[in-house]
Amino acid sequence: MTASDPELTKELNATLQARKDLGPEYESELIDSFLEKAAQRLDNEVERRVRRELAQQQTAGARVATHGGPARRPTPDGILDPSRRRLGLAVVSMAFAIPLSAIGAVNAHLPGLLVTWAGIVGVNVAHSLGSSLQERRAQAADERRREDF
Repeated sequence: MTASDPELTKELNATLQARKDLGPEYESELIDSFLEKAAQRLDNEVERRVRRELAQQQTAGARVATHGGPARRPTPDGILDPSRRRLGLAVVSMAFAIPLSAIGAVNAHLPGLLVTWAGIVGVNVAHSLGSSLQERRAQAADERRREDF
């Protein structure tokens, strides 16, 4: 999906034409329908990009491991790289930010938009702080193991 996605532009034009034909009483339903289609296209694009990024990281990790480099150790929760979780949350947050912003702005105007973004930022900050704490604990545990030897 590019900045000027022709299919999404056609959908928007069709939605605007339908609004002209049907009148303002169907505006909410038309907007919801368009936002669902836009969110689905965005979700598909995000999923495609995340898969490509994960494949690149796995390929790079395999190259390092096969060329005598340090093998990547999984974290206790089974995920190889904590930055993948951060990237995933950031991508998902942005994917949901678009329809949530529209819903907040349509229903409660500026206060709704501000509350929506405060929630999105809050979730990302909380996740980042939790991840940082987990990483520090893992590093401390590694240092203790090294000291025991």
